[in-house]
Amino acid sequence: MKIGAHVPPKNPLVEAADRDADAVQIFLANPQSWKPPVPRTDTEELRSSNIDFYVHAPYLINLASPNNRVRIPSRKTLAQTVVAAEAIGALGVVVHGGSVGGDEEIEVGFERWRKALDSFDVTVPILVENTAGRGNSVMQDIHNYGPLWEAIGDFNVGVCLDTCHTWAAGQDMENAVSIISGLTGGVALVHANDSRDEFGSNRDRHANFGNGQIPEDLVLNIIRQANVTAIVETPNDDNGQAADIAWLRSKLT
Repeated sequence: MKIGAHVPPKNPLVEAADRDADAVQIFLANPQSWKPPVPRTDTEELRSSNIDFYVHAPYLINLASPNNRVRIPSRKTLAQTVVAAEAIGALGVVVHGGSVGGDEEIEVGFERWRKALDSFDVTVPILVENTAGRGNSVMQDIHNYGPLWEAIGDFNVGVCLDTCHTWAAGQDMENAVSIISGLTGGVALVHANDSRDEFGSNRDRHANFGNGQIPEDLVLNIIRQANVTAIVETPNDDNGQAADIAWLRSKLT
C-alpha cells in the first residue's frame, strides 16, 4: 500500500522526498481558473520516477451544472487536464462530483456526467470524488455512486473516497468501502484526511491526524478495506504531511 500527499506542483519529486511519500497528487493548472495546463519541462523526469502521480482537476469544474457557461467550460477543462495528466504518466484525475441546480433532481446530474465523458477521449482514469456538501451536491450521498455508475460505468472511471468528506457528509464510514464496492466494483484512491468539524457538519475542512474529530479507527479501516494508495491532503504547517504519512505507516503495518 502506497501513502502520499497532495503537494505543490513546481517540484513534486522534491516535495515527495521531503515527506517520504510513495505517491503525490498535484494540480497541473490554477485550481480556481479555466486556463489550460501549461506543458511541463520535467515531463520525462516525472514519468521515469518511482513516484506514482495523481492529478486533481480544478475546483471550478462542475460537470453536473445546469449553467452552460459552467458545464461546457468544465468539460473542456477536464479534457485538457486529462491530456496533461497523460503526458506525465498520471494514474488518475480526481474530479469532484459537482452539483445540480437547486430546483433540479439529482438524477439529471448523472446524465450530464455521461454527456461530459462522451465528449472527449478518457485516456486517464477519471476518479470521481465524494463531497461534503449538502442539498444539490451529486456525490454527498455515497449511495449515488450506484446510479452514477449506471450512467458512466462503461467509461474509464474509478472512485476517489475522501475520509473527511465522508465524515462531514454524515455517511456510514464503517461500511463506506463495502457500499461503494458493491455499487462500482471498488475504490481506486483514498484521500486520507481528518476533519476539523463534527460528523454531518457538511464542512470540508481537513485536519492533521490527531488534531481532528474523526476516530482514528474509522480512517484506518477505510484505508485497510480499500487497500489502495492513500493521499493525505492535510495542512503542511511544521511538516504536518510528513508526520501524517509516518503516522499512517506506523498504524497500517
